[in-house]
Amino acid sequence: MTPQAEDRVPVLIVGGSLVGLSTSVFLGRLGVRHLLVEKHPGTSIHPRGRGNNLRTMEVFRTAGAEQLIRRAASVLADNHGILQAESLTSADAEWLFRNIDPGGRLAGISPSGWCLCSQNDLEPVLLKYARDLGGDLAFSTEMLSFEQSADGDGAGVTAELLDRETGARRTVRADYLVAADGPRSPVRERLGIGHSGRGDLFANISATFRAKRLAEAVGDRYFIACYLTNPEADGVLLPVDNQENWVFHAPWHPEHGEKIEDFTDQRLIAHIRTAVGVPDLEIEITGRAPWRAAERVADSYGRGRVLLAGDSAHEMSPTGAFGSNTGIQDAHNLAWKLAAVVGGWAGPGLLETYEAERRPVAVATSERASARSAEHAHPGYAPPAGGGPQKGVLVVALGYRYPEGAFLGGDPGRSVVPEDFRPVAEPGGRAPHLWATAPDGERRSTLDLYERSMVLLCGDGAEGRAWHEAARTAGARLGVPLAAYRLGDSAEADLTPEGDTDWAALHGVSPRGAVMVRPDGFVAWRAEDAVDDPEATVAGVLTTVLRRG
Repeated sequence: MTPQAEDRVPVLIVGGSLVGLSTSVFLGRLGVRHLLVEKHPGTSIHPRGRGNNLRTMEVFRTAGAEQLIRRAASVLADNHGILQAESLTSADAEWLFRNIDPGGRLAGISPSGWCLCSQNDLEPVLLKYARDLGGDLAFSTEMLSFEQSADGDGAGVTAELLDRETGARRTVRADYLVAADGPRSPVRERLGIGHSGRGDLFANISATFRAKRLAEAVGDRYFIACYLTNPEADGVLLPVDNQENWVFHAPWHPEHGEKIEDFTDQRLIAHIRTAVGVPDLEIEITGRAPWRAAERVADSYGRGRVLLAGDSAHEMSPTGAFGSNTGIQDAHNLAWKLAAVVGGWAGPGLLETYEAERRPVAVATSERASARSAEHAHPGYAPPAGGGPQKGVLVVALGYRYPEGAFLGGDPGRSVVPEDFRPVAEPGGRAPHLWATAPDGERRSTLDLYERSMVLLCGDGAEGRAWHEAARTAGARLGVPLAAYRLGDSAEADLTPEGDTDWAALHGVSPRGAVMVRPDGFVAWRAEDAVDDPEATVAGVLTTVLRRG
């Protein structure tokens, strides 16, 4: 069939699962025209990838999607904690953890909270929202091939697409290609990018089923997951609606010759009955899907104008839901950089910081995910002996820091994941949250400021006025979107922190200093005190961070 006339688009996204859809949402919010293609006819129908951590919900909040997601997740809103027991009817049940925030600490750290929303519920929300934002999303569309052209006026990526319903082909020319095409990424393979890590860890068969009486055995234990340790039939039980729809992960050992076909309805029903401790439970198997847990990170996050995100860049054990969250945050990091480069206010070298920032996070997080599977004794996983104390989930999810990248003043030798979480504005780390009130009475989190532009925070004294004016003039002169906010309790303040919160101390500067934050909410730079020439200083920071040289 003869190809149609060549289409042009700034960004082509390959893959329409969580990470691809998130990329579309983030680009749409920033006004970047893009095309997303997904070879399957629709979003996921399997309830998996359900845990959305605090940082992920923060970025969805900033993108205007948090409440949409929480409405889709309402059926599991009261489910908390991880339970472990030999069976649901045994007396040995214990909570590995009962509440993710037992002391209520998180309310002071973030305006958001953790959210349990299964992939089959989350993806349709993101799909609709992405389209509402103007995204062009084409399902049943496969990328057959792509070629990159050399740098210069004609630089870009040319892709051939196939409409799997009609057989029609078309050619698309993109400035950049984002590959969110899964762990077996054809794009990564075409680029010849290898990976490192421990490889395959264990395998499971995930079975969806109906069992109306199972809720009686569960009782009022509204868990996120229950690890069932019966040596005759271990596995993981997860609720879908807390009533009659459930998921069970059963160990699968292909290394011992087990085939997917061996997991018949009869075998799964018998296994689940034994595992939950209800031998006469009526069960209807509604679906099954094999999956393998692995620890792998791509050796590179792209070549030229083709960039990897999500599972195409890293695979992680599902325990703790680190993989999907890391992928969504990949998309968030990449989207503002693409917007800045395509928009002409950053140099193309800014995109080189994507790998420098995100790959070390994936390495550290994938190791933590494997360790958490060992801690929870995930069915089918026989971890190697040894290993020391592990860092908590919060510091991994929220406290990671980039060793190098699009910021000034960080320490390249520091650990990506610190020992403890401290909400402080280190360059290369997440900017802290504080509640503040605008002159019109609107209450805002400082995290709500970070999305569409660089942001400068400063005080409301004389030095703050100088920083504020410097941001206005330097941003205008360089053509960089840069918003500035004076924090304090005077009439000149743009935002007044609530209570006795000291914005400067929280950000690691004096009231005379300033902090610059990137559109993704990570700190680009900070000045602990006033400087002689704030405009030249701000302009120099923007030029360096945005790779405009």
